[in-house]
Amino acid sequence: MAVVAVGLALLIKTFLVQPFYIPSESMETTLLRNDRVLVSKLAYRWGEVERGDVIVFNGGGSWQPGLEPDEGRDYIKRVIGLPGDRVACCDAQGRVTVNGRPLVEDYLYPQDRPSLSEFSVTVPPGRLWVMGDHRSASADSRAHTSDPGNGTIPLQSVVGRAFIVIWPPNRIGLLSPPPAFEKVESAPAASGEAAEVGKTAEGGTTVELGKTAGPEKPEPAAQAPAHAEEGTR
Repeated sequence: MAVVAVGLALLIKTFLVQPFYIPSESMETTLLRNDRVLVSKLAYRWGEVERGDVIVFNGGGSWQPGLEPDEGRDYIKRVIGLPGDRVACCDAQGRVTVNGRPLVEDYLYPQDRPSLSEFSVTVPPGRLWVMGDHRSASADSRAHTSDPGNGTIPLQSVVGRAFIVIWPPNRIGLLSPPPAFEKVESAPAASGEAAEVGKTAEGGTTVELGKTAGPEKPEPAAQAPAHAEEGTR
């Protein structure tokens, strides 16, 4: 019976859902330090990555260039740009724009600016631009523009979509898609191109960096309740 239970647990973790522990403030207040979330590994087997999704991905080969894919640390961020999207900051009101459409990001940490640094990025095929909700405390795509992919991450590195907070009890709740991206139109170059996990294409990222108002706060080393590789930040 114990062997069956262990086998079932491994099957669920490998193919269905996996719990992750949140060790930092980079996704506040959507996710708080010490929250536990469940990540669906099936979400992108049958569907596509969408703007606004909260995803877990492995940094090996992108944000951790010295490691092979799947050997790096796991991160949790929000998808801002899909393949072909032009993501920029900041417009005259200080907002992030996607394909020219300014985002009203109600999920940002209270009184946080959308970005302390200016940037303009065209996301290449097979990659994503991701950012934390607590922008001043998140070392996200903006902080990795010198890494392979210029801050973008490959679709094939995505573990799955975080869909529910399961701990602590007073924080239990679904992670619903925000309305900020509803009016964003697909970039002309990306029309007809699905953001499917596991399928990548070669392409360069155009990154134009502007003035920096101040450095983003570095995030602490990831911790995990059971396995080091399951820590997210």
